[in-house]
Amino acid sequence: MSDFGGLPGLSDSAPSNADEAWLTAIAQAAAGDSQAPLELLVEYLTLLADAAISGRRPREHELAIVRELGRRAAEQGIPAGRVVDLYLSAAWRMWRDLPDVVPYRDRDTVRASAQAVLRAVGEAIAVLVDSYQVATKDLIRQEESLRRELVDDLLRGDPDVSRMVERAEPFGLDLGRPHLVVLASPADGLPDGDTTAGMLERFILDQFGDREVLVATKEGLLVMLLPATAPKSARNAGKDVGELVHNALIRHRAGRSWRVAAGRAYPGSYGIARSYEEAREALMLAERLQLETPVVDARDMLVYRVLIRDQAAIVDLIQAVLGPLTKARGGAEPLLQTLEAYFATGEVATEAARRLNMSVRTVTYRLDKVKTLTGHDPGDPAQRFTLHIAVLGARLLEWPARDIPSGTEAHA
Repeated sequence: MSDFGGLPGLSDSAPSNADEAWLTAIAQAAAGDSQAPLELLVEYLTLLADAAISGRRPREHELAIVRELGRRAAEQGIPAGRVVDLYLSAAWRMWRDLPDVVPYRDRDTVRASAQAVLRAVGEAIAVLVDSYQVATKDLIRQEESLRRELVDDLLRGDPDVSRMVERAEPFGLDLGRPHLVVLASPADGLPDGDTTAGMLERFILDQFGDREVLVATKEGLLVMLLPATAPKSARNAGKDVGELVHNALIRHRAGRSWRVAAGRAYPGSYGIARSYEEAREALMLAERLQLETPVVDARDMLVYRVLIRDQAAIVDLIQAVLGPLTKARGGAEPLLQTLEAYFATGEVATEAARRLNMSVRTVTYRLDKVKTLTGHDPGDPAQRFTLHIAVLGARLLEWPARDIPSGTEAHA
């Protein structure tokens, strides 16, 4: 049975079956040229032919059908240009063949018919494109919602593994493969409607050539889930990816500063949650330690994780080793800053002075003050390690800006 019914406007000029055959032939030719489904022309050619013969405008129920066809085309993923090309191709084919079906009496009739057809084409395509755009936006919002829900569940380690595998499949994720999580934190926050996530997804896909990539936003952070395919070496996968992401962010948002943290790669859905926790903890530790590097790797933060997880021990160490610094004029903070710079520059006083923008004499005076107050010499290799660990612990607990619990309270 044909997709097209008889045309009332043509019923007096030709038999109904001839009308159907004519319109079906046009539809098939137009669909073949534009490589679009034939069923998207249902009702459209009928209203065009009727407009050419009777001069009437498309009726609301006819445009409603065209509107539905536009929605259907968007849901099928057919490009908008191809759909419009289908409608225009069908229109000119019908107009070309119309004189053979219905002989026109004079020029005025042809002109009136042409105007009616053009008006009908314009109204139909306007409705078609509008419906297509609305449906596309709805599909994008729906996909973004599903993506956010999937990312949230993956990051928290949803226990329903089989369901997670099923939900991840439409996004091209093979949860049996190792994946890692990269987080990016903007210094000035992530505004609503920011386009950075879309840019990053395109960038990462271009770099890795792998569709197993998800980029989303969560709690003011950009979250990137990607396969453990390092562009250089598997051992440095997190750092390599982190540097690539940071460079892309700087190019995309010039003038905005970012800190990027990468977790290690693990297989399975639980591995994704583990990598996320590592990346998030690396961001937190880098912030507390006031690290200057914009890219941190969870592998490089393992020693700090050990420190912060045994808080009772680190509190005891800070109080025992660094507590006496509070007796210095100006408090402990200037001496802590000097120790940090000294250790960060490989125990070179001249480099530490340059970093602190002060004289070498001031640096050496402060180091001597530390030795006097604490009994630990920063220049002695055996004692330097204890001082360095204590300084790192102080920064992790934000001491002396924040009070830390006493040793008994920390143990409790």
